Amino acid sequence: MKLKIIILTLIFLSGCDLLSTRTPEDPTSSRSNFVSATTPEILFQNLKDSFSEKIVENYLACFVDQSFLEVEYSFIPSAGAVAQSYIFTNWTLNDERQYFNSVKSIVLENAPITLELNNQVSNPSGESAIYQFEYVLSIPTSDPTVPASYEGSVQFKINLDSRQIWVITEWQDISRENSTSWSELKGRFY
Repeated sequence: MKLKIIILTLIFLSGCDLLSTRTPEDPTSSRSNFVSATTPEILFQNLKDSFSEKIVENYLACFVDQSFLEVEYSFIPSAGAVAQSYIFTNWTLNDERQYFNSVKSIVLENAPITLELNNQVSNPSGESAIYQFEYVLSIPTSDPTVPASYEGSVQFKINLDSRQIWVITEWQDISRENSTSWSELKGRFY
């Protein structure tokens, strides 16, 4: 009986190849550069990375979560976009999610969405701050009816939440003459 157990154990161990190495598998999920936004600079880098990586969860993590800060998110669209669409009345984070996913769906598969935030002006005040940028948002798509570039100015009001994480609580888009604004992109892909 002992001999049978020894023989079966040897067959089992030799067949299992327990001590050999295997070829590593390719990762199935995309890598992310997301870092907890302990500074405003990290917050805005996360925002840019969420576009280039096309990760909606990272995009939404840049905004206020009322579980950690009792402030309601507010989006103020550019004047031209308000005139074109009623959808900006009571714009919420769910609307941000829907727009982001819609934009992702039209972007060329291996091409990143690029967001440039330039000419920063900041006004910090303890646990809140206002940041202004000039932006260029580039959307690589094969659809000729979709503008490839969106330009304007943006003003973000940001706050520290109870986790000591910086989050966007208010976003105001300001259009630039002869350019398509970010609000117009949101309105089109809502």
